[in-house]
Amino acid sequence: QVQLVESGGGLVQAGGSLRLSCAASVRTFSNYAMGWFRQAPGKEREFVGAISRSGYTTYYADSVKGRFTISRDNAKSTVILQMNSLKPEDTAVYYCAADPVPDFAQVVISMRQYDYWGQGTQVTVSS
Repeated sequence: QVQLVESGGGLVQAGGSLRLSCAASVRTFSNYAMGWFRQAPGKEREFVGAISRSGYTTYYADSVKGRFTISRDNAKSTVILQMNSLKPEDTAVYYCAADPVPDFAQVVISMRQYDYWGQGTQVTVSS
């Protein structure tokens, strides 16, 4: 069983930055590809970005590319979403997710593939 807890959300002005953390309670964190998703009010949950087990491969949605960065610390069982140049349209609840994959370099983009999810953290960007 994997438990994921997000933190770091809050209220920020447009153009500002936030750093979200996702702490995993799991025996071998490095066995899991990790992803970040978000869900705005009245909208479906959408992919934000993903990182491979090794941390060397990342993939981002076009809407956040160049502004958001995902990293991970396997020793601390943590994945980070650094969000810069935030826009009001980034306002959403942000979720991290974990998927056990055999390939050390694989990133997982499909929401349906993820087995474990956190409870989410609210990010609000004011204009």
